[in-house]
Amino acid sequence: MAEAVIKLGGKKKKNTIMDMVKEILPEGGNLNACLTCGACSSGCPATGLENMDARKFLRMAALGMDKEVLESNWPWMCTMCQRCIYVCPMQIDIPQLIYNVRAMRPRDERPKGILESCNMAMKHDTLSAMGTSEEDFEFVVGDVLEEYQEAQPEFAEMEAPIDKVGAEFFLNQNSREPVTEPDEMVPLWKILNLAGANWTYGSKAWAGENYCMFISDDKSWKKMIDTTVDHVHKLGCKTYLNTE
Repeated sequence: MAEAVIKLGGKKKKNTIMDMVKEILPEGGNLNACLTCGACSSGCPATGLENMDARKFLRMAALGMDKEVLESNWPWMCTMCQRCIYVCPMQIDIPQLIYNVRAMRPRDERPKGILESCNMAMKHDTLSAMGTSEEDFEFVVGDVLEEYQEAQPEFAEMEAPIDKVGAEFFLNQNSREPVTEPDEMVPLWKILNLAGANWTYGSKAWAGENYCMFISDDKSWKKMIDTTVDHVHKLGCKTYLNTE
């Protein structure tokens, strides 16, 4: 009589996110490096949203809960502020894990708001999340500047230059303001004018946001950075002044 053979288990489940966690641990450490101390969650602005926090998220990834991690909306609430890695005694790079998890979601299933903002930013070298062209931006800046120069004589000599070669500061701008709230640009112009700062906008790369980074679109993110760096260098500016 043949003996009954019982086989347990089967093909070992591959935990893709577990592999990611191992890669972001410092100096090739293992998951025991996480002390589950909760320091990462204590200063996280997304703690409590979706009943989740950074410590719980990391433990779920470490336990191989790929499906639950990938279906969670919590990674999209992370601001990438990096407070968690700053306070982590083991320097575990949770923001990198968040970024990788975002990239694993099909692009057309990522949050519509930042997806469309990234798509719009790719339409012009202005990188505007509102899809504003170079010509439209230059018109708005010129029109608003002229209005304030006439209405407020004390600022008759105020400037809002675009593509000024050799300026000290290359100033970026929130994409929304030139389109919906152009007067909101003026207070900073006044400050720079009163400070005697040598500054300029760029006709290209003036938009200050980078939604392509937040949506984990490496190709578009790289294009935005390259466009910005190239234009700043072309103008010979010494400092990139990020208002965002």
